[in-house]
Amino acid sequence: MLYQAYQLQDDLAALFRSSARWAMGTFGVGMSLPGPFGGHFMAALAMISRFELSHTRPAFGIDTVRVGNRDVPVAEEVALDLPFGRLIHFAKDVDTPQPSVMIVAPLSGHFSTLLAGTIKTMLVDHDVYITDWANARDVPVNAGTFGVDDYVDYLIKFFETIGPGSHVLAVCQPCVQTLAAVSVMSAAGNPATPISMTLMAGPIDPRESPTEVNELAVAKSLSWFENSVIHKVPARYAGAGRKVYPGFLQLIAFVSMNLPRHTAAHRKLYAHLAAGEEKEAAKIKDFYDEYFAVLDMTEEFYMETIDRVFQKAELAQGQFTHHGAKVDPAAIRKTALLTVEGGRDDICALGQTSIAHDLCSSLRPHLKRHHLQANVGHYGVFNGKRWEKEIYPIVRNMILAME
Repeated sequence: MLYQAYQLQDDLAALFRSSARWAMGTFGVGMSLPGPFGGHFMAALAMISRFELSHTRPAFGIDTVRVGNRDVPVAEEVALDLPFGRLIHFAKDVDTPQPSVMIVAPLSGHFSTLLAGTIKTMLVDHDVYITDWANARDVPVNAGTFGVDDYVDYLIKFFETIGPGSHVLAVCQPCVQTLAAVSVMSAAGNPATPISMTLMAGPIDPRESPTEVNELAVAKSLSWFENSVIHKVPARYAGAGRKVYPGFLQLIAFVSMNLPRHTAAHRKLYAHLAAGEEKEAAKIKDFYDEYFAVLDMTEEFYMETIDRVFQKAELAQGQFTHHGAKVDPAAIRKTALLTVEGGRDDICALGQTSIAHDLCSSLRPHLKRHHLQANVGHYGVFNGKRWEKEIYPIVRNMILAME
């Protein structure tokens, strides 16, 4: 009933949001209300109007990218459309062919647009694709189930859609499934096996220097997770009756981990709004518009991730299977491996990703590289100035070396 209770609360809050927006439109645009307290009044209305979560994927907002000395238009194309996810291609018309790279976005409560900054950086030198996972509450029950093995299947289908000679960059949670998919494809001699694999801040072995996230995943039994956080989608949505881990619960967990930081950010937002500093306020609003857009995960994917990735660490212990067949990363012999970790990552700690080098034991030394970015947290590994100026050049060089 928790999902229904959340929906009722959101419906009630919508009345206040609508009233605040009506008042803002009535009294003036921006901070135009006269008087010494006008700015604060309008700022308060703006904050109330923003008191909501979105369950719809925001736009990537990438219309052009600077390639060489010109701005090149970018068009989003759906390369493959499956019930639980799509492969999106950011097509652009450039004079020289560029390496094809598939970015594997996390399926962890946020939409793939969380990686818009990553995509925009990669687009300068690469032909970019991204996995665009569906909100489970929008997928009808008759579409079937979607678990960890299905995720691996989707990745393989996506690689085959792109074709031979591609590269892959996985961010956070899907590093496990990406390594598994490349292992399966390598063992089968699949011609679409990527020629380089970059794994960024992912829990290949969450037992290594466990973070608060890792400890929470192993502190409770599977039955506790099933009884406490799995809920049915309300009747009003296309996925009515599907059991899911709601995205709003994941968001609450993430926010609670850094509550002082998020509180301070919203205080700054209020102050900027009250002072009429719209440019400064927009930066904060843009971030939280994306951060507060959440998606639901299927019960089977969430429970299997807790069980197989975090509690049992199957891949690190050589026990990971794909549809019953053992997955062996030692089968990878030709796909170059780059791992990236952040020195201040409080979600995926040092050593959790780099363990992939031990698992890929058949790779020759010149096909392996690890990069530690000492001065970034989890988000900074794949977004922001450090990513653009210090991490991305290493990723680009790895890909270029394998072309």
